[in-house]
Amino acid sequence: MIKEIDYSLNEEETRAELIDPQLKKCGWSTTNDVKVRREYYFTDGKILGAGKKGKPKKADYILEYKKRQLAVVEAKEISKHFTEGVLQAKDYAQTLNIRFAYSTNWKQIYQIDLDTGEECEVSTYPTPQQLYKMVFSKEPTDINFNEINYETVGNIKVRYYQKIAIDKTLEKIANGKKRMLLTLATGTGKTFIACQIAWKLFQARWNLQQDGKRLPRILFLADRNILANQAFNEFSIFPEDAMVRIKPEEIRKNNYKVPTNANLFFTIFQTFMSSYNNKNYFGQYSKDFFDFIIIDECHRAGASIESTWRGILEYFNTAVQLGMTATPKRQENADTYEYFGEPLYTYSLKQGIDDGFLTPFRVKQYKGYPQTYKFDESDDYEDVQGIFDKTKTYELNEINTKIEFDKIDIDIVKEFMSQINENEKTLVFCASQRHALKIRDYINQIKKSSNPNYCVRVTADDGETGEQFLRQFRSNDNTIPTILTTSRKLSTGVDAKNVRNIVLLRPIKSMIEFKQIIGRGTRLFDGKDYFTIHDFVNAYENFQNPQWDGEPQPHITSGESSYRRYSNDGKEGQSPEQQTPSKPPIIPTKIILGKGREIKVKYLSVSFYDFQTGKPISFEDYMQNFYNTLPNFFKNEEELRKIWSNPKTRKELLKSFEKVGYDINKFNELKEFVFASNSDIYDFLVYIAFDKQTMPIERKDRVNQHKQIIYSNIKLSKKQKEFIDFVLDQYIKDGVSVLDMEQISSLINLKYDNSVRQAIEELGGSINTIRETFSNFQKYLYLENKL
Repeated sequence: MIKEIDYSLNEEETRAELIDPQLKKCGWSTTNDVKVRREYYFTDGKILGAGKKGKPKKADYILEYKKRQLAVVEAKEISKHFTEGVLQAKDYAQTLNIRFAYSTNWKQIYQIDLDTGEECEVSTYPTPQQLYKMVFSKEPTDINFNEINYETVGNIKVRYYQKIAIDKTLEKIANGKKRMLLTLATGTGKTFIACQIAWKLFQARWNLQQDGKRLPRILFLADRNILANQAFNEFSIFPEDAMVRIKPEEIRKNNYKVPTNANLFFTIFQTFMSSYNNKNYFGQYSKDFFDFIIIDECHRAGASIESTWRGILEYFNTAVQLGMTATPKRQENADTYEYFGEPLYTYSLKQGIDDGFLTPFRVKQYKGYPQTYKFDESDDYEDVQGIFDKTKTYELNEINTKIEFDKIDIDIVKEFMSQINENEKTLVFCASQRHALKIRDYINQIKKSSNPNYCVRVTADDGETGEQFLRQFRSNDNTIPTILTTSRKLSTGVDAKNVRNIVLLRPIKSMIEFKQIIGRGTRLFDGKDYFTIHDFVNAYENFQNPQWDGEPQPHITSGESSYRRYSNDGKEGQSPEQQTPSKPPIIPTKIILGKGREIKVKYLSVSFYDFQTGKPISFEDYMQNFYNTLPNFFKNEEELRKIWSNPKTRKELLKSFEKVGYDINKFNELKEFVFASNSDIYDFLVYIAFDKQTMPIERKDRVNQHKQIIYSNIKLSKKQKEFIDFVLDQYIKDGVSVLDMEQISSLINLKYDNSVRQAIEELGGSINTIRETFSNFQKYLYLENKL
């Protein structure tokens, strides 16, 4: 007898009661070779701010056989059409580098082959063996590598994009490819990937002879000691006696002989290029000594034909060589791509931010240094090089390298120090080592901290002392030093997770360097919702460059510094001695939205970033775009009022806004720009969307106008009124998020000192009664006030 199907089953029930048995019948039951991974989360969810994250991506099923992920299955509830999940299934399969995708509602199954593009309805799922043959016409060559598990490093597990990068590399190695390239954004774990690749080669006893008799000899090459040291430490899963850190002093101690008794060798190009008796150290190794070479940050000229580093790579040309970089192909690193070829895999900054594996950022713009400068005898400047040309017009990139304006620097330091939390780790990029020295001094002259090492310079001239300060700065346990000034040394190699501010005091024309510098702040850290770029040199223009591929978080704001600045003709409106940092006066202005819709705003000299293009647009254009989206969410004020008055529908509306880039934090930011910081988001939306002449009322005024309306329409006990009064006080203080139904527990704990029993006794005898009271009063809080 055919079992009667319940068409009221939701998606979760459809999976558990219908699709699970259906898969099991086709052989998809977890065994040694077969894995059915249900609710497979593969991203963390984009960081939204205020400790919140977006929804992580989750596949309903991943079908795996012989440790190969073969298919994604997206299931929908039985009442929906069976192809409802096609787009999602395709997206997940493409992201995870899986060939087959399925969409189903149990009754019907839709199959997509992402390699051939073929799509069709099928009557049943293929068995594990059948699906494996559909993906691989013959046994993969990297089967030995695939059988070796990834090694957990501490509590760090392999992320989906790291797995793809590792698997693709090992597949190419198994197929005899000699040069390969991986392009992954800074902070996404390139060294971790390199470690896992080396681990699998090591465990498989892979070598160039492919005889399985000898462990591989692997070389990790970097161009900075800090990168080589970091890698040496991160390869801690290997036996200690298998690794050696090649240093010049150790070679000298060993009678100028390089170490050979190890399997993993870590060094920098400069050490290998050093010589003894006119012979480079790397030349002491036979040309076929190394089986596998990893070149870290390979974009930094290491593959250039003119580069002396290229000689190392060509000397060991029998070895398999893997280049790793954070920078996509650009004109200035074309040699790297010519040498290694197109990347096997690319994972961008934008992807990392969207997936929640990298921290988003905000930008504050300041009018800092003059764009150009021409001599004026009344100016107070300093000639750095002693060759000042009074007839020349100096460009921005020559300021602080050829001429200096100390008093502008002093005011710039005062400005950004007033904008940051002085306890937050900050990197300041200066025009030269000399400039970094002076900025360090100015910071320490005005700092609040009593620690003499609050701000230090770390440049090439600072040697081992600078390296020690850098190690201390990188440690999450250390708060001193708090600020580092540098010129170019720290654009890479600083994996300090808790960097909260990046200050730009020199122009950055190279997109490669710009991306590297932005990457200094992208690493995740508990409580770090974003980091801030303080831009005094118009570096924000790089975001307009088509080569920029990292879309900033929509929370990007701009500021304007408060001191007077040199104009292009070299004049200055006020002497540096008279300048005192203070907040600029707010001058209201107006912008027009739609058909004559006029609103007052604080600033026009503000850049926001379009969440769709990732490029800066004016505040007026940003608000126009926002205004144009509002009809997609509500048709008129009455509909908005009805939605907003109900906690459930209000939450759904806010989620809809969030999907297109307008979360609570963005609303709070926009409210500030229209003089509505203390207003409800509802009143802000009404002000923007509809032709209202009055400014948005503040939350306290809304409460004062509606409290009596609430109490005259709802029968409440004295204790219930006290609770509502308490909730309204919190609403005035913190905004509409307080009125979310999920906040009831927190409000009860706050009001009744964590005594739920007391709350229930005083507020109606059950949680449901409290919830009903909490929900009901809100419709009267937003009732149109006709008084």
